[in-house]
Amino acid sequence: MLSMCVRMLIIFKLHKITTERELVMITKRFFKTKNEVEVTFEVEVPQNTVSVALVADFLDWQPQPMKKVAKSNIYKFKTRLPKESQFQYRYLLDEQEWMNDTQADAYVANEFGEDNCVLCTAQ
Repeated sequence: MLSMCVRMLIIFKLHKITTERELVMITKRFFKTKNEVEVTFEVEVPQNTVSVALVADFLDWQPQPMKKVAKSNIYKFKTRLPKESQFQYRYLLDEQEWMNDTQADAYVANEFGEDNCVLCTAQ
């Protein structure tokens, strides 16, 4: 039986939508001695963007400001999450425009008729 993350990844691959407008990336660092994963969310946004927030279920859906990388249009957020789990998230630009991660592990429909990104922390 396929794990939920694998099934969602297959679904994602079937309907992946990419955009060249922005660069998005997630880096996962697995620890051998800890039951957690260090996850870095990184997104490049249009130059006129003033703020970027990560909105996620592991943040109780409260916007968490991302840090701007000096002399760039890149914003980052780093956190640790439990292994063998999955989480939903989206990016919020200037407190009004939703943006999805083109490199998400999968997508899942939300109650607003759009898709949330899915992050799987299974190794």
